Amino acid sequence: MIPGVPGESQVYLNGEFLRVDEAKVSVLDRGFIFGDGIYEVVPVYQGNAFRMAEHLDRLDRSLAALRIAPPIDRSGWIDLIQQLLDRSNLDTCIVYLQVTRGVAKRDHPFPMPAVTPTVFGMIAPWSPPPAAQREQGLSAISIPDERWLHCEIKSVSLLGNVLAKQQAVDAHVDEVLQFRDGYLTEGASTNIWVVSGGKLLAPPKNNLILEGIRYGLMGELAAEAGIPFESRRISQEEVEQADELMLSSATKEVLAIVSLDGKPVGTGNPGPVFEQLRAGYDARIAAL
Repeated sequence: MIPGVPGESQVYLNGEFLRVDEAKVSVLDRGFIFGDGIYEVVPVYQGNAFRMAEHLDRLDRSLAALRIAPPIDRSGWIDLIQQLLDRSNLDTCIVYLQVTRGVAKRDHPFPMPAVTPTVFGMIAPWSPPPAAQREQGLSAISIPDERWLHCEIKSVSLLGNVLAKQQAVDAHVDEVLQFRDGYLTEGASTNIWVVSGGKLLAPPKNNLILEGIRYGLMGELAAEAGIPFESRRISQEEVEQADELMLSSATKEVLAIVSLDGKPVGTGNPGPVFEQLRAGYDARIAAL
């Protein structure tokens, strides 16, 4: 039994819908042995998936990066997500999808001929960030980015992110800001945004960050609000002197970071750029 997940919850595994406590995967699955797989998380509000097309685009990019042939086409993914939602009693939740290379003899090279990918999907309970987090903001610490060099792939190989997140837990803060060679990359499980001189800044979309689905959305919201936006390398000094900091992710939406390394960011409260972007984000959700 999985703590916090009812045993009768329905999941999808390789063409079947099963109770979660009945679903089994081989110990020789390459996702288990090597972390050889990808995943995607889609937030759902009142039964409506948010930015689903963009999430499925990223799923396709991740599969292509691992050279796994798509086991399901676009319409099939949409149908699977709807079936999972129909079988759950949740209307605000997250959909989790995972594809691994499949089951094969333990050997590092890709199995030849290719094996059938393992496809898994489930619905998990989720609540949007509470009012206190939106109004008071979050805290963070700075750490070196010690992960591999293909962070753009949404891989199930998340040990680097897990260790980074545990540093936040150990420091009693909400998130870490990671830096590689003196430049900002991202959080443990979030994209990071910097406001300086009224301009919204983000690290460039490259192999050093996972391009969150909110990355494109934040750019859209900034344009709608008339906020200048620039994607470029951001030094640690710029981050430390920022007027505002924010994070974004599927489950965190967009939240202000008001404390970094024990020091206030800007005024120490969520700032005006955050408020504008948050209002735009809420409007997009309301329009679903």
